[in-house]
Amino acid sequence: MIIAYAPGGGTDLVARLIAPYIEKYLGNNARIVVSNKAGAGGGIGFAELAKAAPDGYTIGFLNTPNLISIPIERQSTFHWKDYDLIGNLIDDPGAFTVNTSSEFKTLKDLVVYAKANPGKVTVGSTGVGSDDHLAMLFFEKAAGVKLTHVPYKGSGETRAAVVSGQLVVGAINVGEALAYIKGGSPMRMIGQMSLKRTVLAPDTPTFAEQGYNMESASLRGLAAPKGLPPEIRDRLVKAVAQAAADPEYIKKAGELFAPIRYLAPPAYAKELADTEKMLQQLWKDMPWKE
Repeated sequence: MIIAYAPGGGTDLVARLIAPYIEKYLGNNARIVVSNKAGAGGGIGFAELAKAAPDGYTIGFLNTPNLISIPIERQSTFHWKDYDLIGNLIDDPGAFTVNTSSEFKTLKDLVVYAKANPGKVTVGSTGVGSDDHLAMLFFEKAAGVKLTHVPYKGSGETRAAVVSGQLVVGAINVGEALAYIKGGSPMRMIGQMSLKRTVLAPDTPTFAEQGYNMESASLRGLAAPKGLPPEIRDRLVKAVAQAAADPEYIKKAGELFAPIRYLAPPAYAKELADTEKMLQQLWKDMPWKE
């Protein structure tokens, strides 16, 4: 099971959590070995998965928007259609977080200040072209403001900058933000980018509720190289669907603050196609290379 990011991150944790349940439903003493292939914003792992033999012995996680944004911004050796989709597992909405001492209690507070002080609101993300960075661009467009992007290597660095006061806003996914907050970090979410409030953060209003018509999230799902024999593909799809519905897995995912959202392959493909259209338009309007 290829993970395109480093050990200890959100995708890696979910992969190691669900692997035993997939093994359980595959049966026949199936064993899954997690292999981290980090680098190039996920591009190294995505490329390795795409070029692997389509024999059912190699599967891996796909992460949006990176899976889709990389081929848009530069030449790459993979595209989301180069995989046999097995099923999506996680849908982690974006969020804006601030220090608990911040004067900003709502997105409107932030917008009023940003309009009066163009460029003075710094927003930290996990890198150029990441879901966090693209969410910032969507918000700039929706709210008509100019923000200053500050890229970091990971959400942990963004969290530290928010806590220390170096950043005004941290663009951090809901699941990660909640883990930091529950862990004692003096942070609060002022808006989540889901279509409706996630059950993990029922008290945090969405961006749409606050008047900013936008949605942004990071899907994390499983796929295999294109061309699996139908019987092997069907077996993997069934095992992942059963694992995703396992009550014990669901309980443990909640303990990790992982926002679960299973999508069968057809629905998963539609979601990826819709995201691709949205990012292609964003690239035309606001190219995100820096």
